[in-house]
Amino acid sequence: MNFDPLHLPYPSRRQLVYARRGMVATSQPLAAQAGLEILQKGGNAVDAAVAAAAALTVVEPTSNGIGGDAFALVWTGGRLHGLNASGPAPRRLSVEALERAGVREIPRWGFIPVTVPGAPAAWAELSARFGRLPLTETLAPAVRYAEEGYPVSPVVGRYWRRAFETFRQHNTGPEFEAWFSTFAPQGRAPAVGEVWRSPDHARTLRLIAETGAEAFYRGELAEAIDRFSDRFGGYLRLDDLAEFRPEWVEPIRITYRGVDVWEIPPNGHGLVALLALAILEGFEFGERDTVETWHRQIEAMKLAFADGRRYIADPRYMSVRVEDLLSREYVAQRRRLIGDQAGTPEPGRPPAGGTVYLCTADGEGNMVSYIQSNYMGFGSGLVVPGTGIALHNRGHNFTLEPGHDNRLAPGKRPYHTIIPGFLTRGGEPIGPFGVMGGFMQPQGHLQVVMNLVDFGLNPQAALDAPRWRWEEGKRVAVELGAPPALIQGLLARGHDVVVDPEPGGFGRGQIICRLDGGVLVGATEPRADGCVAAW
Repeated sequence: MNFDPLHLPYPSRRQLVYARRGMVATSQPLAAQAGLEILQKGGNAVDAAVAAAAALTVVEPTSNGIGGDAFALVWTGGRLHGLNASGPAPRRLSVEALERAGVREIPRWGFIPVTVPGAPAAWAELSARFGRLPLTETLAPAVRYAEEGYPVSPVVGRYWRRAFETFRQHNTGPEFEAWFSTFAPQGRAPAVGEVWRSPDHARTLRLIAETGAEAFYRGELAEAIDRFSDRFGGYLRLDDLAEFRPEWVEPIRITYRGVDVWEIPPNGHGLVALLALAILEGFEFGERDTVETWHRQIEAMKLAFADGRRYIADPRYMSVRVEDLLSREYVAQRRRLIGDQAGTPEPGRPPAGGTVYLCTADGEGNMVSYIQSNYMGFGSGLVVPGTGIALHNRGHNFTLEPGHDNRLAPGKRPYHTIIPGFLTRGGEPIGPFGVMGGFMQPQGHLQVVMNLVDFGLNPQAALDAPRWRWEEGKRVAVELGAPPALIQGLLARGHDVVVDPEPGGFGRGQIICRLDGGVLVGATEPRADGCVAAW
């Protein structure tokens, strides 16, 4: 990438980090240090990613956990590999079962939205295929943080307190008691700077490491999950866990102004980011902070999301192909819908045919783009007693609408919001990038990629820049600090604009780029407790 390292047009609390032998960028400093520790012990970028990911389940439990899902893009051996470690709906969970129970929509919390967790399988699979160190060594920092405790960081502490207040109000049944005893042992959320420890997490992580995650899917931990679910009438059972295997997939891409932008294929919604970028490549953008630029970006994202929400699902159930949605003819058709005024998005008809993000790189050329999540912060609000396993609620993304591609079905993966990104040019890696945050993620990917490619911002400036977030219809939230003239210009074009003072609603990202000569440059998100640990 060609950028000026001293060009920082937006206020920043951080500067670019340069290194040569290794780099780990995460949303929490202790997790970044965990990854760096593994690099310095002889591990590679994959080992470092697994170490940081496991540590994040302990030091940032507000956004992810052992009972969540994961996706990864791994650059090694001169090519990019994709891993889908998202779990399916349990075999006993169906539209008919919910109808018999009188359930008309999938709830946010409790057992109904719990799908098979994939994160532990992702760690084991990545380590076994591409790692250098044993999993017991790679997960050791996470075990140590859980056993000895760590001081809660500022952003994590704020979200922890919010989750506690929400759960205290809504999750009052006996099935939620283990969440409170695990994450609020003093009857409250831990304060910023207060040391929190969880021996249950430590024991579980140690079991996962010693058994290569077998204990989680076909052993002691699986049996604990099964007993808990059975006790409270949940749908997730032992056979669902035993059948699960993560899947290696071919990443999907578009070439945007000479740069290849890579995403995980559906059931992830990286396709939304690619479709929006493909639409926008038909326009010329001279400057970033103009009404025309923001208007076109928002309109392209609305069109891409309309298609994504209609068609993205477990690929076995999709009624259209990825290549049809990204075809030149269909993209041109969607682009023609963008006018001077805000539109209301509808899906087209193509031809037939609180999440955590981290990235790592080592001095040997390996690079990893990795993301995992419990979804909506702490997920389902359920913790398996005695384990520290917070179960996610990814099934909340299913629809019960008849005929919809993403309709709930047993053994089916839901539409998934977490997406890792990667950039290459001419068959050579530029590096991993990502922006976490639910349905903000493809919107963050689009804005970061354009900041880097169209506007020549360096990685830190690309993350620092004020963002927008399309919500629904013509409603758009813009970040505090967005130029007032832009807001007025968007209003004049028919957008329903609100200023959102909460920075967490605009995503939290990381970037690592490899420069000519092999030097690594990293940037981390000012909207999080982020850190780039380098060697």
